[in-house]
Amino acid sequence: MRIKFFNSPALFFLLFVSCFSGPQNAAKTLQAETPGAETLSVLPPEPTVDPVDYLTLIAVGDNMFHDELILPAGAAYDSCYAPVKSLIEKADIAFVNQETVFAGKESGYSGYPLFNTPQEAGEALVAAGFDVVNHATNHIMDRGEKGILNTMDFWDMHPEIAYLGIHRSQESRDTKLVIIEKNSITVGFLSYTYGTNFIPLPQDKPYLVSLIDTEVMAREIAAIRPHCDFLVVSMHWGTEYEFDYSPVQENLAQFLADNQVDLIIGHHPHVLQKMSTLKRKDGGTTLCVYSLGNFLAAQKTMRPRTLLGGLLYIRIKKDASGINAEEAGIIPVLTHYERGYTGARVYPLYDYTEILAEKHGARTSVQDLSPGSFKAMAERVLGDDLLDHDPFKTAR
Repeated sequence: MRIKFFNSPALFFLLFVSCFSGPQNAAKTLQAETPGAETLSVLPPEPTVDPVDYLTLIAVGDNMFHDELILPAGAAYDSCYAPVKSLIEKADIAFVNQETVFAGKESGYSGYPLFNTPQEAGEALVAAGFDVVNHATNHIMDRGEKGILNTMDFWDMHPEIAYLGIHRSQESRDTKLVIIEKNSITVGFLSYTYGTNFIPLPQDKPYLVSLIDTEVMAREIAAIRPHCDFLVVSMHWGTEYEFDYSPVQENLAQFLADNQVDLIIGHHPHVLQKMSTLKRKDGGTTLCVYSLGNFLAAQKTMRPRTLLGGLLYIRIKKDASGINAEEAGIIPVLTHYERGYTGARVYPLYDYTEILAEKHGARTSVQDLSPGSFKAMAERVLGDDLLDHDPFKTAR
């Protein structure tokens, strides 16, 4: 209720008199002695405005340190992500697929085929601004059970970071739901991988890694779905180096959509694949990015396509009508390094220059690594879903 007052000397005098004549007499005096004066009034309540909340989420693909990218002991990896750090930091939630384990120095650092990445590289992910790190990948068993436990020990030193896809016990897997609340919006996360490169899980610890199993997935989705506004599932799947997604990916994506997943983040093919909107049984829609390609990597196979990845940007809106991805698109990103694999960086393609392209260590006389060639490649895959600017500068 709001009371409207008027700034008038005559009205002030009459209100003073009312202290001695009672409220009814004051009202009569106001009307009798000040003809035409505006009376005190109680305004009707203002109409209720339903709250509107927004949340921005970004996601990137495979972060994998091949031998060539492992730095000398004690070196920092922060510079690798410097060109994209502003995009990561601006997001309310930032996701990365960490392809490889942080098993520790005692296990020896190495790249392909049995990876173990220095924990300093994990520190760089934290410094860059990532909030959610996926470890359900085909390389998660590269250093066995000990490698997974050491990786979890590392992340436990960073309680602000949520890690996905690896678990200490069945009880932990069943009860430790990864849900992040920002801006009055709750976002839940699950993740799964197609396999572990034929390195079996310990027979008595099948819970250790989240494998793709539709029966288990349906059960875990049903457990977390009531507790979050928006549900994200990370999927390590697909055929390596193929721009086209496979029938297996398509079928699994529809399964996830019909189980009311809101966003599917795909990775593993090491190249970009398209983004699609899927219809689901409850009448809603699911956004699926089949593959975000590589984020940072030094793969020699199938270059230049494995140099190009994507940064997914989504702006989620929540109001009285429900919750939906109001804006979505993919910013192409590029792994850059110079001769001898020095100066490794990830650049948004819109900031990549001809001068940098001339210095790229993978440049040959028969390979076009110009910004224009990478943009053409991204356009062929992403079409209208390609973003060629910083969306945080244009978000309402």
